[in-house]
Amino acid sequence: MSALVRCRVGPLCAAARTVIPSVWRGKYFSSGNEPAENNTVTPMLRHLMYKIKSTGPITVAEYMKEVLTNPAKLLGIWFISEWMATGKSVAFQLVELGPGRGTLVGDILRVFSQLGSVLKNCDISIHLVEKTPQGWREVFIDVDPQVSDKLRFVLAPGATPAAAFIQHDETRDHVEVCPDAGIIIQELSQRIALTGGAALIADYGHDGTKTDTFRGFCGHKLHDVLIAPGTADLTADVDFSYLRRMAQGKVASLGPVKQHTFLKNMGIDVRLKVLLDKSDDPSMRQQLLHGYDMLMNPEKMGERFNFFALLPHQRLHGGKHQMNACQSKPSALPVAGFSELVWQ
Repeated sequence: MSALVRCRVGPLCAAARTVIPSVWRGKYFSSGNEPAENNTVTPMLRHLMYKIKSTGPITVAEYMKEVLTNPAKLLGIWFISEWMATGKSVAFQLVELGPGRGTLVGDILRVFSQLGSVLKNCDISIHLVEKTPQGWREVFIDVDPQVSDKLRFVLAPGATPAAAFIQHDETRDHVEVCPDAGIIIQELSQRIALTGGAALIADYGHDGTKTDTFRGFCGHKLHDVLIAPGTADLTADVDFSYLRRMAQGKVASLGPVKQHTFLKNMGIDVRLKVLLDKSDDPSMRQQLLHGYDMLMNPEKMGERFNFFALLPHQRLHGGKHQMNACQSKPSALPVAGFSELVWQ
């Protein structure tokens, strides 16, 4: 489902021209036609509007970093850290002196409820780039001059550094690039090539086939990414073809393979049978079957998650310590999860 909906508007109003360069006028993206009452004015939205009016439109990557690492979230993490360091007392009081309307403490309380996902996920931001008749242009976020307290997507007037990550033979019209992920993969690849080891990456993703996967979630439901910033989690699918390219041939890569394929290759069916045979409790057996269905069903998590691995080249071609008695050359062992296990 596309996160960006194209539409056309007239010229910007005169007031907007005083704070937004005229080169940003023209075609832009709308985040949808939500009713005005749904566009909650959060402290983060006010902060972003002040920032944009002062310095101009911002990239999607900068928007994601602002929303995902805003001060309230960091303060919330600080309080949780201190709570853990002092013994995780059941009695916990959060007191703000001079709270005004209580917006800051409200934001911190939201962090408490979301902390599980905050601690488990690494926030890596993306850049959105679109193909135009003038070449690749990055998608920025700007203040909507026609609707009060609302943000919009606009196209950059010229090329930006993000366009350098687009392949010359790219066939998609919209591409999401992530320089931060590229740096991480390059660092991992260099370490694995020099010292051995392996990296296994599991996430929502695709192999260079999807566009416009940038989306928001609030209460486990899809949420417009530009509405009430700071109240929803923002995410985008991993482009594994980009990760493969960023490895720069220093290591071998495997995948991506769908989760149901990876787990089946890892022997999940055998594992399920063993657990079911050992359990006489009907409710436990039902839980096992429910969990198996959640992990393996293509309509659930079975095809949503992908697995991708980075390995030393010699791992796939046989290392010096892997020798068969009747062979003069090394024999590479299959990589678990990426090839079917043979049970003997």
